[in-house]
Amino acid sequence: MPDRRSFVRLAAGASAASLLPACRDEPSGPRWHTSAAVKPERSAVAVLPATYESDLGEVIRRGIELMDLDVRGLRVVLKPNFVEFDPDGVINTHPAVVHGTIEALRRLGADSVVVAEGAGHRRDTEYLLRETGIGFALRDTRTRFIDLNHDAVRRTALRGQYTPLGSLYLPDTVLGADLLISLPKLKTHHWAGVTLSMKNMFGIVPGSHYGWPKNVLHWAGISESILDINATLTSLRRFAIVDGIVGMEGNGPIQGEARPVGALVFGADPVAVDATGCRLMRIDPAKIDYIADASRFLGNVDVGRIDQRGEAIADLAQDFAVIDPFASAKQAAEVTGS
Repeated sequence: MPDRRSFVRLAAGASAASLLPACRDEPSGPRWHTSAAVKPERSAVAVLPATYESDLGEVIRRGIELMDLDVRGLRVVLKPNFVEFDPDGVINTHPAVVHGTIEALRRLGADSVVVAEGAGHRRDTEYLLRETGIGFALRDTRTRFIDLNHDAVRRTALRGQYTPLGSLYLPDTVLGADLLISLPKLKTHHWAGVTLSMKNMFGIVPGSHYGWPKNVLHWAGISESILDINATLTSLRRFAIVDGIVGMEGNGPIQGEARPVGALVFGADPVAVDATGCRLMRIDPAKIDYIADASRFLGNVDVGRIDQRGEAIADLAQDFAVIDPFASAKQAAEVTGS
């Protein structure tokens, strides 16, 4: 008879297995639906210098206009990244960036703006809103917040086949948006390598269905889940604004160290945005597995296919530390001069 420790391990494994469909054979062809193959011939990305003391409403307005994004009359959902609170850390999207984005969208004529997130670690959303300062940004701008961990959901077929999940229950708030804007923090990640606009979409998956910290996605594979979720979101109009004013290096996304960059990154192609974010950290995006895979069908990684607007990456890039498993991505970046 197994001891108690063995029983707990077996029970946990059985619980995980019950949430995943039976394993399928590895697809022989592309691992994405044809409707998810949206890679454009070229992509535009803008990098603008900024500080948290800047008039971020104006900086972000200029960035949106520089990218030719027309938000007039749109219902916009902003998806920041707040996972956990550490008073000495830089885990979350800064509230000044949230505040400035709301202001900019209203100046540019958006019909409505809501902020929505499904925090990955702490279940007490009110605590996180208060302690991170995002609650103040919401009150000051009179903006509604929606907890995606507890939003109404729709079962949605995945447009990727990187995981065995087949479908996910996704929030009505996200699926009903005219424009979904990812507002991530520029960070390294101890499992995925980096966490930027695509990884930020983990937060739309409701914890009330899939656990904390999005346990089912971790069991199915982090990189694989990033690809499946982002393939599925190609049905939506999307944009990204990356908070790279102060990023996180080393053992991110929670335990890393602050690294000032002084930049915001803008773009409609999440792959090109994340590739640019990598280059700001002097990381080779082609050496980050999920970004390399996403470049096959979702967007552009090659600098020759990205129209750089605003500041030159080289003028703002910082040499971010990474943990040992991603050292080769740093070496490749140095060799290629990315």
